[in-house]
Amino acid sequence: MQLLWPGSLFLLGIIPLIIVGYIWILRRRKRFAIRYSSLSIVREAIPRRSRFRRHIPFTLFVLALASLLVALSRPVTIISVPTDQTTIILAIDVSGSMRSRDIQPSRLAAAEAAALSFVQRQKSTTQIGLVAFSTFSELIQQPTTDQEALQSAIESLILGQRTAIGNGILTSLQAISEIDKNIPPPVMDPTTGTEPAPVPHGAYAPDIIVLLTDGASNTGIDPLVAAKEAADRGVRIYTIGFGTASGYIPFGGQGIPGGNPFGGNQGFGGNGFGRGFRTPIDETTLKQIASMTGGAYYTATSANELQSVFNSLPTYLITKHEVSEVSVLFVAAGALLAILAITLSLLWHPLP
Repeated sequence: MQLLWPGSLFLLGIIPLIIVGYIWILRRRKRFAIRYSSLSIVREAIPRRSRFRRHIPFTLFVLALASLLVALSRPVTIISVPTDQTTIILAIDVSGSMRSRDIQPSRLAAAEAAALSFVQRQKSTTQIGLVAFSTFSELIQQPTTDQEALQSAIESLILGQRTAIGNGILTSLQAISEIDKNIPPPVMDPTTGTEPAPVPHGAYAPDIIVLLTDGASNTGIDPLVAAKEAADRGVRIYTIGFGTASGYIPFGGQGIPGGNPFGGNQGFGGNGFGRGFRTPIDETTLKQIASMTGGAYYTATSANELQSVFNSLPTYLITKHEVSEVSVLFVAAGALLAILAITLSLLWHPLP
């Protein structure tokens, strides 16, 4: 259970003051008590249970007040509801390092094959979109159930240069918001835009992002800033680190699609000879992105492992999480306790 207005709980501080006041009134009344020759006679005349039950109405009143004050904080609970209205965005890194041949025939070709297999296994009602990111990011295929369109989009991917993971996340969020009107569009410049109120922790949308990369973000929006945008909207991100420690970029990339992923012939470096630099995966950031958004991080060092990762993605368990306010339960409990306190007080201590 979470609270929408947790600041209201400070009002619970008045309860100790009420208890102190109650004790003070009891002690003050003793000063005006009638004096008897023997106090033991008075004690024997009063039933033992009455000494305790005279405090029960006050105790119930305090509990009623506490319940009503908790209701003011607007407690909510998260309910998981199955849904068939699911949108999955495949965000695939098409930076130059994806031409590496440590995974045959190349990292990009293996990623395309795994993505195609993933698309073919989804339910006919699942909408899937494709985002490619390198120096910048772009929606290659808006979410659709048309598997032929998705296959054409995946097979059309070609390489760019740098790696803008944060931009890939924001573009994916934008695509989701256009399909699911419950998801506010992202602020494309999070440093200056106005953010919507974050959803309660654990309230997830029925939409996910599957982000595959083989390196580290080196341009564009900070990936963790973009991940917070997703977390605030309840969109989970499942990250995949793809490649081996021995990966390198073959300059010129003979036989491997190259160039700008969004058109043009701008290739990635070299004249076809020698080897490029190694491209380590930023696992720390990828794990943080997954953790922040409620997703998971996977690693794959071969085409078979990548296929296994896509097979294990929990797309068959996707549910939407509805936020249900339960303030009325605390109000009802408070009202019942207050009525009980008044009833017992009148029964045990009737008015003259």
